[in-house]
Amino acid sequence: MFRKAAVPTVSNGSYLQGQANGKLSSMDSGQPARQGKVVLKKKVTLLRGISIIIGTIIGAGIFISPKGILKNTGSVGMSLTVWTVCGILSLFGALCYAELGTCIKKSGGHYTYILEAFGPLPAFVRVWVELLIIRPAATAVISLAFGRYILEPFFMQCEIPELAIKLVTAVGITLVMVLNSTSVSWSARIQMFLTFCKLVAILIIIVPGVIQLIKGETEHFKNAFAGNDASIMGLPLAFYSGMYAYSGWFYLNFVTEEVENPEKNIPLAICISMIIVTVGYVLTNVAYFTTISPGELLLSKAVAVTFAERLMGDFSLAVPVFVALSCFGSMNGGVFAVSRMFFVASREGHLPEILSMIHVRKHTPLPAVIVLHPLTMIMLFNGDLYSLLNFLSFARWLFIGLVVAGLIYLRYKRPDMPRPFKVPLFIPALFSFTCLFMVALSLYADPVNTGIGFAITLTGIPAYYLFIVWDNKPKWFRKLLGKSC
Repeated sequence: MFRKAAVPTVSNGSYLQGQANGKLSSMDSGQPARQGKVVLKKKVTLLRGISIIIGTIIGAGIFISPKGILKNTGSVGMSLTVWTVCGILSLFGALCYAELGTCIKKSGGHYTYILEAFGPLPAFVRVWVELLIIRPAATAVISLAFGRYILEPFFMQCEIPELAIKLVTAVGITLVMVLNSTSVSWSARIQMFLTFCKLVAILIIIVPGVIQLIKGETEHFKNAFAGNDASIMGLPLAFYSGMYAYSGWFYLNFVTEEVENPEKNIPLAICISMIIVTVGYVLTNVAYFTTISPGELLLSKAVAVTFAERLMGDFSLAVPVFVALSCFGSMNGGVFAVSRMFFVASREGHLPEILSMIHVRKHTPLPAVIVLHPLTMIMLFNGDLYSLLNFLSFARWLFIGLVVAGLIYLRYKRPDMPRPFKVPLFIPALFSFTCLFMVALSLYADPVNTGIGFAITLTGIPAYYLFIVWDNKPKWFRKLLGKSC
């Protein structure tokens, strides 16, 4: 049923080496993998790449509660400015990942780039925290939103039982895992459909908003920068909310080995996706303000529903369905991408060997997908999800900043590395500073939770020496790790 994946190396001098059957040929060399090996097929086209990025960035937030920025900026004009600036900065980060994805043609995203630039210890810490806490908790949170909004049309007049939400959520999680275990093609096709649904939902909001502007509904844009003065901490927190709303632009780099013509399609998919998302986010917020006052927006529990009720009447009942589909798309895209990080980490010997196995008929990294299922279920029914995500919110920006700093480091360490796509140096420098700022802001705004998250992250260091460096492990311990010798 399963076979060990064929393992290409990145390039000469690279840290990444195959763990099975010795060192194989470089992906850059164009040499085929040896016969008898099973590999993940290149099934991610440009359109599918765009759907992965857009489908994972756009979740429930823009439809339900895009008010973190307005609350902390104090005015309509400043909030729209922050939305725009965060979109541009996110594009800068995405362009840095585009360069890395075209010169290091390995799947795995953050993990692979940290391993390539800084070695195994920080890379292991990254995948350790992602596997045990960040990904199961993040999947459970977005899945809970899916469960809540898929049930909302059936409970319009009463509160939805929490148990019902969790049971439907569990079904949704299981469906996503089965889909990603069964077929890469079908997972990608459904992701394209769900991305189309998200864009339709955004257009359903933007088009009536534009019509309102044409009718002269500009009351809330007069003196757009007047209002409550933002505090010194308000603008940085608004900026933090904005950057979080755009997060997800890095997911295509998790599946680089499955992208057709990555030198061309990765940069194109990233640029097209970020432009669409930025324009969509800004215009959606403009549309909201044509109908809803800033005060009403801050009080609304579901902004898109309030907007639709005022302009569309009974059609507003469709909004929860679109939100649920949006959440399902984020679930599917996240599992599809992150499973490749676990697959590559296993292939490099940093996770149990079984996670690098590929189903011989379906050509999916089935073990790397299903390992998330029990962990996510534990988080769903027993974990304090939001506290865990708060603990580790800084870790995301810390490691993304480390990756982009690694791009600068590789420019000097390996100047001759082929770079089909290359960004000006000020872009990674500016984005690295942005990530450092986000980490410092987390520490300043919530030192207790950030400190706990930092301590959780540091558990990866003793784990690295226990599971990876320690050679004289007992036989039972080796078997537990899936190592044959």
